Amino acid sequence: MSGGPASRALHFLAATALFYGLNAGPNLRAQAPKPTEYEVQAAYLSNFGRFVEWPAGAKVTGSEPFNVCVLGPDPFGLLLDAALKGETIFGAPMVAKRVAGPEDTSGCRILYIGSSKSERVKAILASLGTAGILTVSDAPGFTKLGGMIQFVLEGDRVRFEINLSAAQRSGLIMSSELLKVATAVRRTGQ
Repeated sequence: MSGGPASRALHFLAATALFYGLNAGPNLRAQAPKPTEYEVQAAYLSNFGRFVEWPAGAKVTGSEPFNVCVLGPDPFGLLLDAALKGETIFGAPMVAKRVAGPEDTSGCRILYIGSSKSERVKAILASLGTAGILTVSDAPGFTKLGGMIQFVLEGDRVRFEINLSAAQRSGLIMSSELLKVATAVRRTGQ
């Protein structure tokens, strides 16, 4: 991808500001409805990969799709497909993929684990090991259980927390731009 860290941060912040900015004034409120929680999460999922460096054996290239996978029941419907449509990371087209279980995550770069799987989070994360997959969820306590990014609601806004130690154990390096916009960064886990 061309551009340095500043341009990547600008792209990420512009995409999320689009969603948050819809409530900026009375005229905008009348013109556009407030985005749903899952619309905002889909936008974040389409951008997180731009702020992660994968280990040498799992470098992102244009030769295969950049799969953003959803494990279990899909809360997004077509929202995730729409957010990823036409997007690329390092020349690789972004594709939404639905998987039934952790054994189906081969080829996933980002794995969203829905809150319906919250009772199985520890087992799912253990089965992934150090696969170099960015794990994301809205399940309560996800980062405390060893997940990497947890969506949280602050008032009516979708934000996220990061478990930096969990990412580092899988060989993922998160950019400082991503860490700056997180509501919390954990340096310990499990």
